[in-house]
Amino acid sequence: MESPSTQAASLSEDKKPRAWGSPQCPNQYAGRLQGAECTERGAMEKARQQWSNPLQFLLICVSYAVGLGNVWRFPYLCQMYGGGSFLVPYIIMLILEGMPLLYMELAVGQRMQQGSIGAWRTISPYLSGIGTASLVVSFLVAIYYNVINSWAFWYLLHSFQDPLPWSVCPLNDNLTGYDEECEKASSTQYFWYRKTLNISPSIQNNGGVQWEPALCLSLVWLMVYLCILRGTESTGKVVYFTTSLPYCVLIIYLVRGLTLHGASNGLVYMFTPKVEQLANPKAWISAATQIFFSLGLGCGGLIAFASYNEPSNDCQKHAIIVIIINSTTAIFSSIVTFSIYGFKATFNYENCLSKVILLLTNSFDLEDGFLTASNLEPMKDYLASTYPSKYSEVFPHIRNCSLESELNTAVQGTGLAFIVYTEAIKNMEVSQLWSVLYFFMLLTLGMGSMLGTATAILTPLTDSEVISKRLPKEAVSGLVCLVSCAIGMVFTMEAGNYWFDIFNDYAATLSLLLIVLVEIIAVCYIYGLRRFESDLQAMTGSSLNWYWKAMWAGVCPLLIIGLFVFYVSDYALAGTLKYHAWDATQGHVVSKDYPSFAVAVIGLLVASSIMCIPLVALGTFITCHLKRRPKNWTSPRLQSASHRCAASTYGGGS
Repeated sequence: MESPSTQAASLSEDKKPRAWGSPQCPNQYAGRLQGAECTERGAMEKARQQWSNPLQFLLICVSYAVGLGNVWRFPYLCQMYGGGSFLVPYIIMLILEGMPLLYMELAVGQRMQQGSIGAWRTISPYLSGIGTASLVVSFLVAIYYNVINSWAFWYLLHSFQDPLPWSVCPLNDNLTGYDEECEKASSTQYFWYRKTLNISPSIQNNGGVQWEPALCLSLVWLMVYLCILRGTESTGKVVYFTTSLPYCVLIIYLVRGLTLHGASNGLVYMFTPKVEQLANPKAWISAATQIFFSLGLGCGGLIAFASYNEPSNDCQKHAIIVIIINSTTAIFSSIVTFSIYGFKATFNYENCLSKVILLLTNSFDLEDGFLTASNLEPMKDYLASTYPSKYSEVFPHIRNCSLESELNTAVQGTGLAFIVYTEAIKNMEVSQLWSVLYFFMLLTLGMGSMLGTATAILTPLTDSEVISKRLPKEAVSGLVCLVSCAIGMVFTMEAGNYWFDIFNDYAATLSLLLIVLVEIIAVCYIYGLRRFESDLQAMTGSSLNWYWKAMWAGVCPLLIIGLFVFYVSDYALAGTLKYHAWDATQGHVVSKDYPSFAVAVIGLLVASSIMCIPLVALGTFITCHLKRRPKNWTSPRLQSASHRCAASTYGGGS
């Protein structure tokens, strides 16, 4: 590491904004490098695309952070961990973890003016594996995340039908009644599991690729390609739409939700704090996890976005704005969700009461209107004591109706988006309109996150001289989309949803925690916190206060280590890994053990990204020692390799 005086001298050499860019030609190596190479690097730096204005950068960060997790995971966590009291650990973790890590990644990208691989290589060639690991994680996420967009697109297409296809059960083959599987489940579950997924009974029964889901997946990948075709030029324009439209739909849904019968029941349930949950460690861990993965930390997207900024951009201010918008959106969408959820729960509760009243009225020849919701319970006791034998015959058919149990049903992810919401929508007036708005919102939210993920993949690829010299940016984008779409066809098979769950649960959990932990160590203890502080001051003109330094140097690493230990211990205590399989004979999901080949795939998913960090470092170490003293100094490639190896001893360089 350089001494503080040496750092200050190097920083004062060139204070022009462009100096804070991609690899340059340090003075200590200028004698070894040819002038043509320095000129070429300077030309590449100047030719780098940039956002048209700071607003585009802010919007792409918001669109990337505000995604489906805000709509279908945060409300679930509120429901699970004490309603309003969950906001306490959420806000605390936001301050201790969310803001510092987001600011750090934006600052790294803006300082180095490169994608994830180049940014960490600039700090040290031995750290290139961090960027490679982020690239692998983003690629794995892109493969399965766009499948959600294909499902939203599928539901959007079916939302124009009258009646909605998931509102009623289809007739059986004999046309004598409703389909048996649908009757045992529900019309919304049947449409999801049978018509959308056509799911197999287990992960061993893969089945073939189904053409309708495959077509939807191909179309959404085509949409992604068109949006990223011209890099920041096209993506920067699309984000105006993908960022603003979900908020318009959420506001419309809020107005509609608050006017629904029973919406107040859901809102009261959400905001009634359960203080005892503050002593539950899982509530704090879930809050930290939600913030970590909602912001997309460690995936390389934030670094890629910031690399297209002007070096003098105030990324600290933008980090705080993104955090506030992301958190406010999560709370706002929870209000919308619980108003809809309250309507659904109240509708199901009152529908249950109506069926019980009708059953008792017909069984005991009571007058219509004699039984009501208010006198039902005492009348049940009266009928049981007066007509015990007859009541015992009817009793097995009497459902236990409870509004509290309806509200306590905790559902997240696809279950909330494609079953619970559709259950509520089908009972609304003009249900087609609300269905179109809802699934269009889901599609735009998903596409916004996909644009960020695609940028995280493409930026380090297009920054590579090897690729950029041989293929134009449009071809690289097309190849990434084509390969991702081809691999994603696995999720369109009959067992595709089980493979989707594997990718969703294991592709980006432990991996991202380790990646971000190494990132913090690299910035604070390899590059040097004082040196990074000086860089930020030279870029933005403002000094770094104690809060950011304390979080980066101590609090954030300890929190990440705690999260990692929790995940590992949780997996260890769980024993055999299990998944939820659809049982058509019973009409609900059942728990099954993952077979050995699925467990092997899970291990491969986790290792594929994590192992990039030590393997790339090992490869760099071997390469540096083999080319430490190259004989042919006229070879630019050998000169560059020697320069990188020497630069690594300073914690920086090219």
